[in-house]
Amino acid sequence: MMTVDEIFAEDLRNPPPERSLPWQETRDGITVVVEPKPHWAVDMRVFRLGSRDYCRYADWLAEGDRTRFYGHIDTSGDDLMMKARAMIAREIADGYWG
Repeated sequence: MMTVDEIFAEDLRNPPPERSLPWQETRDGITVVVEPKPHWAVDMRVFRLGSRDYCRYADWLAEGDRTRFYGHIDTSGDDLMMKARAMIAREIADGYWG
């Protein structure tokens, strides 16, 4: 049976546009969590790890620590990672990962 960490590590082997789970990136001393792109979205979103701020992934790639982040009403990078890890843990418990 695969672990949550193994599933996240396997997903990281895909190029960013093809990933289905969030991942962390650090640039210029700032750590963010990248939210995978839903099929209907133009770009992925990046959330600061410890605060409820976000920006577009293209801006993060181009500007790094100079990127303008916008306030988000209810999501931080921590929240995003915890929800994804909990979802995978439930799927493992339900036998969806072998």
